[in-house]
Amino acid sequence: MNHRKILFWSITVAFAGFLFGFDTVVISGADLSLQALWQKGEFFHGFIVMASALWGTVIGAIFGGIPTDKLGRKKTLIWIGIFYLVSAVGSALADDPWVFAFFRFLGGLGIGASTIAAPAYISEIAPAQNRGKLVALYQFNIVFGILLAFLSNFLLSGIGENAWRWMLGIKHFRLSFIR
Repeated sequence: MNHRKILFWSITVAFAGFLFGFDTVVISGADLSLQALWQKGEFFHGFIVMASALWGTVIGAIFGGIPTDKLGRKKTLIWIGIFYLVSAVGSALADDPWVFAFFRFLGGLGIGASTIAAPAYISEIAPAQNRGKLVALYQFNIVFGILLAFLSNFLLSGIGENAWRWMLGIKHFRLSFIR
């Protein structure tokens, strides 16, 4: 594979890190709106509504090596992209806290699995002399996703009572842009 293709695919795969960082932080902008909307109490709100993606991330990270080994890194990354897409759309359209938590959990599984599959894929396609730089793109994109999530939350915070739907659904549009 030539150097341009390796760079292109490394950047493309590193966007999984962007979605990781973005998804992890974007929920903070929706926190108060969701708490007011569903009024389920602080424990339920924190443990189920807000933390569902984190629970999925932990499970995805623990077991993400299984599909990566059985399906391969590339196919696993495609499935992770599908999980991200379904999670974003489902979370944005959810009208029930349990449905919302399910879709956030699904996105968390993708995030956790991406921590295994994306750096592994990049390291496999990268030449030895560029491997560290190219894998670092994944880490950079996590931080960049966090930054843009805060910016996105800020820009969308004043658009009304359904701003949280846009905050959570916007990653779908970012995912479409990446492909």
